[in-house]
Amino acid sequence: MPQQMKQFELEYVLQASQKVIFDRLSNPSGLSEWFADDVNQKGKVYTFIWDGSEQQAELITKKDNRLIRFHWLDSEDEESYFEFKIEIDALTNDLSLIITDFADEDEIDESIELWDTQIAELKHVLGI
Repeated sequence: MPQQMKQFELEYVLQASQKVIFDRLSNPSGLSEWFADDVNQKGKVYTFIWDGSEQQAELITKKDNRLIRFHWLDSEDEESYFEFKIEIDALTNDLSLIITDFADEDEIDESIELWDTQIAELKHVLGI
């Protein structure tokens, strides 16, 4: 019986404009700067390429400058997705990037490390 995927959420505070960050989360050229080696888009399907291997995700939800959600097409869990959400703190004006993702329980730590690495790359690309 397949293991139940667990949802987890990560939050990163980024010192950059909402629009600049959203561009890096939502379009193929922006995503290929930090998330994958290359990204192609055909309609709602994005093809992410790492070290010659490909993985496809369907764009499920997009709210300009606020939210983008994808579902991996090869995922056995229909309910799973990965999502980038941008929130601005009303008091401090700090911008937070909130990532929601799913992983097998025994792979969550590994997934968090991977996201930490990816976000470090995003910060490098943004010069922050």
